[in-house]
Amino acid sequence: MPCPLWGVAMTWVGISIALVGALGYALGAALQQFEAVSEGASLKLMKRPRWWLGGVIGFTGASLHAVALSFAPLIAVQPISVATLVFAVPLAALLHGRRPHRAEILGSLAVAVGLLVLMLLVPSHPVRPHMTNQEALGFLGCVGLVVLVTHLLSRRMTGSPQALVLSVGAGAVTASVSTFVRVVGGTFEGDLSMLVHWFTLAIPVLLILAVVLLQKTYEVGYFGISYAAVQVVDPVTSILAGTLLLDEAVPRGWANVIPALGAAALLVWGTVTLGRLSPDHGVPAAVREKESVSP
Repeated sequence: MPCPLWGVAMTWVGISIALVGALGYALGAALQQFEAVSEGASLKLMKRPRWWLGGVIGFTGASLHAVALSFAPLIAVQPISVATLVFAVPLAALLHGRRPHRAEILGSLAVAVGLLVLMLLVPSHPVRPHMTNQEALGFLGCVGLVVLVTHLLSRRMTGSPQALVLSVGAGAVTASVSTFVRVVGGTFEGDLSMLVHWFTLAIPVLLILAVVLLQKTYEVGYFGISYAAVQVVDPVTSILAGTLLLDEAVPRGWANVIPALGAAALLVWGTVTLGRLSPDHGVPAAVREKESVSP
């Protein structure tokens, strides 16, 4: 019989790892946004060491989140991942040489709390995920349609509405990565032959597309609303995919509906608050040139 104290200790180890991972993911996103808003979402980013550093730090943070799940239950680790929003917005402000605005802090907290409540309302039970080829292609078609519509709409917009619309497309693609990882990982069970499938190849392709779309979102300059919207659209889309395609459970009853409505109100208020902020502009060309010539 396992010792209860050992289980508690392992849970705290997982929470600690998840917290470090959340900080890493937030810092990586802030670094990449700083470069994207300065250079634009172009191939020039490939020449920026700080952009690559942000990618490495962000990937490390995401990996630590996965490691944390091996020590602690999902209900303990997942709330920590929501904290990335609270970390990322102040970090981005500091990188741009200013203090975080009060509205940024309040808006980030509102979105994080609202998202956390929604996530805790989703019931979890062990289900072996399964998705047919037709379902997968239909899901990818829906995600592709969302990306196409959001980008067409974004061309007619400026400022925070443009950042918000682009974030919806980016969040949908990141959710597709999570969905395919869930299916591939859930059917793996130590059998390497299960990895020989186009689902496995789709994961890196979708991941690259997600990174590209995120840079387009960051380029607009409204990091708070961009990051918050992706953090909301990603899990909501994943939950919908899990419910409609993977036969996972959904919350039912008024005891869940009322808290969900309150959480949704917090999400809306926090998103509107972040959307009213002024954008962070790129680093002046003189500063960039000075950085490039310095040893």
